[in-house]
Amino acid sequence: MLHNAAGDEITATQLYPLLKLRVDVFVVEQECPYPELDGRDLLPDTVHLWWQPGAEPQAYLRLLRDQDGTHRIGRVCTARAARGAGLGAKLMAAAMTHIGAGDAVLDAQTYALDFYTRFGFEPAGERYLEDGIEHLTMRRPARVSNTHDPRVQHS
Repeated sequence: MLHNAAGDEITATQLYPLLKLRVDVFVVEQECPYPELDGRDLLPDTVHLWWQPGAEPQAYLRLLRDQDGTHRIGRVCTARAARGAGLGAKLMAAAMTHIGAGDAVLDAQTYALDFYTRFGFEPAGERYLEDGIEHLTMRRPARVSNTHDPRVQHS
C-alpha cells in the first residue's frame, strides 16, 4: 500500500522504520557512512512516499523543495528482499504525479540512469563521486500545460 506524509505531519512511528530502511540500504548495504539525518525530514514542504503492504516499509523516496522551487527527489531505496517487484517505479510514478508539470531534479547513482530516464529525466552535468559511488545529476524540465486557458489571447 502506498503511503505519504508531509514532514510536519509524519509521526515518529511512521518515520522511524523509514529512516531504518534508508540506513540499511545506503549506510550498511552500500557501505557509505554519511550524515543520513540532514534536518530536512520534518520540514513542512518535505513529502515522504513509501510502499508498505505489511509491518515494514519495502520502498521509500523523499521529495524536497530547493530554494528556487525545484522539486528534488532523493533517498530512493527498496529493501533488498523487495527488489525486482517494481516498487521503485510505483513510488516514482507517485512522485511525478505529486510534482505535476514542475521542474524536478535528482542525483542518480549511475547504475540507475535508465530507470530515471523512464520518468523523463535527462543528464544535467558530469558524473561525480559521492561517498565512493558514481552519481550523475538528472533533471526533468518543467512541462508546459496542454490545457487551454480562455483568459489567454492567442493570435
